[in-house]
Amino acid sequence: MTPSDLFTTAGRGPMRFGFLLLPNYSLIAFSSAIESLQMANWVSGEELYRCSLISRDGEPVISSSGVKTLVDTSLEASSLDGSEGLDVILVCGASPIARTGNEEIIAWLRRQSRSRVAFGGIGTGSYLLACAGLLEGFKATIHWWDLANLREEFPQTKITNNLFEIDGRRYTCSGGTAAMDMMLFLIGLEHGSELAASISEQFVCERIRTPDDLQRIPLKVRVGANQPKLIEAVTLMEANIDEPLSTDDLARHVDVSRRHLERLFKKHLQTVPSKFYLQLRMEQARQLLQQSDKAILQIGLDTGFSSASHFSSAYRNHYGISPREERKIRSEAPREPTQRSTLHTP
Repeated sequence: MTPSDLFTTAGRGPMRFGFLLLPNYSLIAFSSAIESLQMANWVSGEELYRCSLISRDGEPVISSSGVKTLVDTSLEASSLDGSEGLDVILVCGASPIARTGNEEIIAWLRRQSRSRVAFGGIGTGSYLLACAGLLEGFKATIHWWDLANLREEFPQTKITNNLFEIDGRRYTCSGGTAAMDMMLFLIGLEHGSELAASISEQFVCERIRTPDDLQRIPLKVRVGANQPKLIEAVTLMEANIDEPLSTDDLARHVDVSRRHLERLFKKHLQTVPSKFYLQLRMEQARQLLQQSDKAILQIGLDTGFSSASHFSSAYRNHYGISPREERKIRSEAPREPTQRSTLHTP
C-alpha cells in the first residue's frame, strides 16, 4: 500500500480527524489513537493533524473505566461542509457492544458517507460502521471477543482476525493498543516511516505492528473451556519453547494417549501437535528477531533449534525468508524529535 491509496491532505493544511465517542468507549484505545496524532505534531514540529471530539448530544462522555471526557461538538452541530469539515471519522465504540439505541448515530454516519470522508472503527466501533453499511465489501476487523458475531451478522464484510485493517478509505482495529499500531501505520504511509518510528520511540514502543500481525485469541475462546486436556497440552508447549517436548511426552504429561491428543489437535485446531508446536516456536523466534538485539544463533537456541543452520532452514521454510533477512527488512532508522507543536482541537 502507498500513500496514494489513502486520503491525503498534502498542500492544504492539517488532516482533520473527528473522534465520535460512544458511552462506555475504551479509554486505552481512544488514547492510543489520539496520542499518536498529537505526538506526530510534537515530533515533526508541524501541525500535521487536527482533532475534534464528538458525542451524540455534545455532552461529556463517560468511558468504560469511568473517566468523563469533554467533547467539542454534537452530531447535529458537526458538519463535513466547508473549512470546518472532517477528513476522517473514527468511531470509538462501546465496550461491550451496545446493540440497541444506535439509530441516530447510524443515520448520521450514513449522511456523512455522501462526502469524501474516510471512516474508521476503533474497538467495537467497527460494529457501528457495519450497521451503517459502510463496511460492505471491505476488509475489517474487531476485537476477538466479537469476531464470530460480526462475521455472522454481516456476511458481506470480509472480517479478519488481524490487529487492524486498512482497506481503501476504511480503517478498523481490534482495540486496545492496536489503535496505536494502526495510527502509526497510517502516519508512516502519509509522512514516512522515520516519523512513525520516532513516535514509536517516544512511546517506548519496541516495534510498530503491521496489518499482517494477528490478534492473539485466547485458546479457551478458540476451542472452548470444555477441552482441558488440549489447553493443558498447549500450556506445556508455551512453557517449553527452548527445550521442546515430544508428542509422546506431552501426551504422558496430560495423561492421555498420543492418538487421543492428536485427535484433539486435529478436531479443534485443524493441525497435529508437532506442527502447532513449531508454529509457537516460529512466532517466538520472529518476535525476538524483530524486537531484540540477540544474536541469530542465540535466538535459534532459545526457540529449540540445535544449530544456526537448522534454525535458518526451518525459518525459511515457514516464513519464506531467512532470519537474517527478517531482521534486515524489519529494522527502522529512528529520527530525533525536533521542536514541539501542539495539537489543536477546534
